[in-house]
Formats: sequence, C-alpha cells, structure tokens
Amino acid sequence: MSSKNQYDAIVVGSGPNGLAAAITMQQQGLSVLLIEGKDTIGGGMRTQELTLPNYLHDVCSAIHPMALGSPFFSTLPLAQYGLEFIDAPIQAAHPFDDGSVAFLSRSIDETVNSLGLDGKRYRKLISPIVENWEELAQDTMGPLRFPQHPFLLAKFGLNAIQPASLLVKGFKTKAARGLWAGMSAHAIQPLSNWASSAIGLILSAVGHKHGWPIPKGGSQAIANALAAYFVALGGEIQTGNFVKKLDDLPSHKALLLDLTPKQILKIASEKLTSSYQKQLEKYRHGMGVFKVDWALDGSVPFTNELCGKAATVHLGNTFEEIAQNEKITSKGQHPEKPFVLLSQQSVFDQTRAPEGKHTVWAYCHVPNGSNKDMTTAIENQVERFAPGFKDRIIAKSTLNTQQLAAYNPNYIGGDINGGIIDLQQLYTRPTLSITPYRTSHPSIYICSSSTPPGGGVHGMCGYHAAKTALKDIFKIKLPHTITPHNDSN
Repeated sequence: MSSKNQYDAIVVGSGPNGLAAAITMQQQGLSVLLIEGKDTIGGGMRTQELTLPNYLHDVCSAIHPMALGSPFFSTLPLAQYGLEFIDAPIQAAHPFDDGSVAFLSRSIDETVNSLGLDGKRYRKLISPIVENWEELAQDTMGPLRFPQHPFLLAKFGLNAIQPASLLVKGFKTKAARGLWAGMSAHAIQPLSNWASSAIGLILSAVGHKHGWPIPKGGSQAIANALAAYFVALGGEIQTGNFVKKLDDLPSHKALLLDLTPKQILKIASEKLTSSYQKQLEKYRHGMGVFKVDWALDGSVPFTNELCGKAATVHLGNTFEEIAQNEKITSKGQHPEKPFVLLSQQSVFDQTRAPEGKHTVWAYCHVPNGSNKDMTTAIENQVERFAPGFKDRIIAKSTLNTQQLAAYNPNYIGGDINGGIIDLQQLYTRPTLSITPYRTSHPSIYICSSSTPPGGGVHGMCGYHAAKTALKDIFKIKLPHTITPHNDSN
C-alpha cells in the first residue's frame, strides 16, 4: 500500500459510535483503519473479571434498550457474528419502602394494568411512541433537521421538551410517579430541567417495543460482534495505540474522532480554527457516576419478588425523593440516599458467574469529578429494599469518577453521556451547527456521544458522522432513511 493516502478513513476510538462510523465507511468499499488506545476494543462495552475469577462484570454499560431500538444497529447482521440478547421477564422494577413495586414490562397492557388509576394516562403518553418508534427514531436520533414525520415528531416533542417534574403532574399514584422518576433520571440531570422528559419517554417506549435486553456473555459481546462484522467487510483494527497528536497517524482522506471536545482540543488544536476551539471550550459536562460491582453468594434478596424478575432495578423510592437527590447532586453535594441504578445480569445469563453465585452492577450519580467513596451509601440503598444483601457480598470492585475517566477518557469527570444532554445541548452538541459532526477542519469529524443524539449504545452518532464525511469527501450520498435488513439482529 502506498504511503500517499494510506487509508481512505481513520476512526479513533472503538466505542459503539467509533465502530458504527468505521462500519458505515467500510460498507462503501473504502479502506478504513480503526484505532483504539486500549488493548481491547469496545469503549463503554467491555466485560472483565473485576472481582474474582469467572465472575464477569460489565465495566460500563450493562443493559441495552437502545441497541435494539437503534435504526443503524437494526441494519447489521450481528447475530451472525455471535451476538445474542436475553430478555428478562420484567425490563425494569421500581420498589418502594412499603414493599410495593412499579414495573416496566414488554407488555404495555401489563404495565398499564399495574398502574391502576394512572394506567390510562400512561398509555396515552407512551403508546403513540411505541406504535411509531421506527418513524420517530429516524427523526429524533440524529442532527436537528426538517423531520420526515413532522406531525409525529411535534406530538412527541410537546411532551419530550417538558421537565420531568412538570410531566409527572399528570400522574396521581405513587407507583406511576416513582416509575417515571426512575426512567427520567437516566438523563443524569435535575428532573426540573427542560427536556428531561425526553429520555424517560424513549426508554419507556423502547422497553415495550424491544425490551431492555442483556447481551449474553457481557456487553463486550456487542463490541466483538461489531468488530467482527467490520473486519469481515475488510476493515482493519489497531489496538494499544493512544493517539497523542494527529501528525502521528498514517495518511488518510477523512478522520473521524470518537472523542469528547476536551480530548479533541488536546490532540487536534493546531488543526482547528481559534473560533472553533473557543466553541469546544464552552462545551459542558454533566454529573458523574460512582460505580460498584459485587460478587454475591446468592441473588439479591429483594423484599418484593418482582424485583428479582427484572434486569434493571431503580432504587430511590418516591418521585419526590429521587428528584430532590438528583437536584442536590447537580449542585455539588452527595445525598445520603442516592438514586441507584442496579442490574443483575447473572440472574438471567448463567455465563456471568459460577453456579449458585451472582454478579451485580450498580451506580449512582455524583458531582462531576467527585472522588468521594459512595460504596456505603449505595449498599445501604440496596439493603433498604433487599434486607440481607450485604451478608451475601463476597467481593467488590469500585470506580469513582476519576477512575472512570482514567479507564475511558471519554468519561470526563465521570460523565458517561459525553456531555450533559439538557435543552441547550440536546441537538447543539458540541457546537451550534446544522452539521455538528463537522469541525473547522475539512477532513476532521466528530463521531462521539458529544454529538447528536448523545449517550447510549446505539451507534447513531457514528453513523451520522460517517454519513456526513461520505458526502463531503467521497461524494457518496446515503439514503435519508435507514432501512433494516431482513437478516438483522
């Protein structure tokens, strides 16, 4: 291969978006190199023995509602490359202090019936999104543009733009209000923020449409399947190479960076205009997370057995309690009873732990950059709804925000969303632009979760960045609508 334009495209970073960008470019017959700083690919999709041998823990992402809800991933034959998803009987459970539980199941009828007086309101809110998800996904999971389905998007947008604390006023029961708090708190911002309802609505609807599935063997299985497909197309992967300056890269026509603005400023500032650099410097990050993984001698002994049937359990009690704790966390404080997101993959995936033993994954939100150890606070929250939990712990592993950022440099201050996804940065991320994937340099693009539609394992940021680069540099125009393949996963 000649030294001139050794590759058509280079992608730096092998998270879901880097892999999606690399695949999209390679599908067009280009020569693509994917570079990863770590020794293994995956970004936030890695699985390791964090506590004891033969106990497999997801280091970052664990449950993947958007993996099946992603328009791009739905086009890929990932099942042919070893990816298998497991669906728990209940997608998400939300216990209360009185022993009752609200839950999200695949069946919207079952969820509606469980919510009593609020069932009708829940159906009215969520059913239109479930029924029109394919159309809405095309318009919401990408850059700001004229929608293909303007009336559907407008109806969705009227609710999505509201603060979760305003939309909750339509619910009267503790169950519906608490369930809504747990869903909305995935936005990692105060529930009083405008547009904090968007993620809650989408996660609820996708739960009914596709479930909140568990990748068999761990989140690494998603990364491995994407990488295997990329290589089968002719792509090349290089691991163990942290890019410190762009001049060290092989020659190329297009460069796509699965990196946050802060990282891009560090390695590419000499290539960017001063005005663009100033825009990137203004980019804001949200709350961080503190994470705990446990090896258990038995499953989590929840008071209510419904929690044991759920892949994900939201621990925070009432809407009011969760909203208050998210608010004070955003202001730099550490609540005594934080909202905890817990996943118990080994209950449904026996490959994760030795027979009779279990792995459990959990995190809470903390101020960005916090180094406070939240292990006790998180364990107390689990014990609150599962008395006897602490007695079953045989080993544990923790990660504070700084350790998370050291593990994955995209997690600035422990921010796993690549930047706060509030109203100001919902679509104008990382800059105010019709094509936010472009930088001020004509051959450099951003394909990370710091671009629309933001965080999550869906690959849509990478797909849209690659689509833009293909049009700009290679004069290849992809269809406006993503069409799933019959052999897709």
